[in-house]
Amino acid sequence: MDWVTVLPPSGDKSYNSCLVIVDRYSKTPIFLPCHKDDTAMDTALLLWGRVISHTGLFKNIISDRDPKSTSALWTNLHRSFGTKLSFSTAYHPQTDGLAERMIQTLEDMIRRFCAYGLELKDSDGFTHDWCTLIAALELAYKTSVHSSTGQTPAMLEKGWNPRLPAETLRKDMIDIHPTASSFKLILDKVKHHAKQSINEAFDYAKQKWDKSHKVPDFKVGHFVIVSLHGTIAVQVELAGELENKHPTFQVSLIKPYQPAEKELFPLRNPAPLTVPPVEQSGDTKIKKFIKERRLRGKNQREYIVRYRNQVHEDEWLAESEIPGLDKLLRIFRHERRHKPGYVYKCTLNYLI
Repeated sequence: MDWVTVLPPSGDKSYNSCLVIVDRYSKTPIFLPCHKDDTAMDTALLLWGRVISHTGLFKNIISDRDPKSTSALWTNLHRSFGTKLSFSTAYHPQTDGLAERMIQTLEDMIRRFCAYGLELKDSDGFTHDWCTLIAALELAYKTSVHSSTGQTPAMLEKGWNPRLPAETLRKDMIDIHPTASSFKLILDKVKHHAKQSINEAFDYAKQKWDKSHKVPDFKVGHFVIVSLHGTIAVQVELAGELENKHPTFQVSLIKPYQPAEKELFPLRNPAPLTVPPVEQSGDTKIKKFIKERRLRGKNQREYIVRYRNQVHEDEWLAESEIPGLDKLLRIFRHERRHKPGYVYKCTLNYLI
């Protein structure tokens, strides 16, 4: 939940804010007019009278660190109810990114709906502003199909879609009351305005997302996982221009391949899974020498070899077992000569 503030004063009580509550499962929104300077107790009474009395107590509430949400009264009250409070930073969500982005879209939708001093008057001269008309925006959103679920929020919440005024109002009535007729016209205007606000808010959110997120050139199996380091890191095999990079990454950067299920997504045609072959030749597998030694009594040397992307798999190999020995040996001796503190050792044989 979150608060939309700095709205035009509306209603007899001059509401200037709106409390937005969204069900994380069904995406059902609840818009409650309120005041910017409401206390935590005022918000608790508002929730009790308008939400909890219909839905029951919450299991988890995600909100930003508003003074009302972090107050001692609010935290202790929900602790006694058994409700978990999750806090996130605005525009940098770490608790539930989907809920935060949806709240931002709903805030933009409400601001568009309430913009330009929305006021409509009926035949009796009664003024309807955003405080009394925001229910139309809530109803319009509940009956709109959500892209992530493929259903309307009302269908997921109740199992049926509510009847709309446009579906029930009869157009063949001649002796309709003037006030009822003008109120019907107001409902038609508000419905069109609410639908327009919803479409503009989602188009704006999509435009912002497309502008800042490019479609990555993703390849399944591009990096082969070599080993696991506990439960927080993995070591992958890097090659080519990436072979000099550190091969260990956090598990949060690794995503497993999930094949599409035909029953849930019948229209999706997944690309065939192709995993690039892993090179196993010794010449490309060995990266460099670490140390050398001469076997006692034999004219033969052994080297500690380090394999590509396998830091913890160093081992001793005889020179006869190493393919590409000359190239690796030149690199090893060149690096050793330029190593700080290296002293060249020379053995002289004298003829007596």
